[in-house]
Amino acid sequence: MATMNVSLPAPMIEFVEDMVASGGYSSSSEVVREALRLLQDDRAIAEERATILRREVGVGLEQARAGRFSRRSVADIAESVLQETARR
Repeated sequence: MATMNVSLPAPMIEFVEDMVASGGYSSSSEVVREALRLLQDDRAIAEERATILRREVGVGLEQARAGRFSRRSVADIAESVLQETARR
């Protein structure tokens, strides 16, 4: 495995050291690897959400170009979303 030196501010160093001292990780490298895995996952989720949003906006634009509009108000739509979320 390749080695990389990284400069961290004191609070982050303390956090990494605390994670190792707590027994949750065997080394500072393990803490940093886990943090980077979580960052990668977060970025992947954000990209997936952006892709879905772009697709849905495209669908809406196509519907608008075809003259298909909802007769429901924004307040009505928001209320149905809130009700659906509350049922979950």
